[in-house]
Amino acid sequence: MYRINFFLYLTGKAFYNMDINFATQKLTKIFNSEKLLRKEYGSENVRIIIRRMMVLRAAPTLEDVSHRPPERRHELKRARKGKFTVDLKQPYRLIFKPNHKPLPKKDDGGIDIKRVTAITILGVEDYH
Repeated sequence: MYRINFFLYLTGKAFYNMDINFATQKLTKIFNSEKLLRKEYGSENVRIIIRRMMVLRAAPTLEDVSHRPPERRHELKRARKGKFTVDLKQPYRLIFKPNHKPLPKKDDGGIDIKRVTAITILGVEDYH
């Protein structure tokens, strides 16, 4: 796991609750440089990625990230079960998974998003 050193544009202050890591060193490098974000994902997506990262970082738990637009946090299904996304510029999504061992579970076996306080960013994809 690689830790975030994500820059904050709006206030210049470090305000965050969610612990965010990256799956690879390459993602860490890309997400910590506006220039590399722009090169990898384009000008339009870079603004949205920065906003989504700020929302994720500021959220005390995953439940605090809105399931309504513009973020539209949702859990994936089938082969991607246990992973979550937030919307970027269509058709792209920022994909991440809870970073807890063991995963906080509800009585029905699903992930308890009220107790998810750490995530790992897996990438940006169009998985449709």
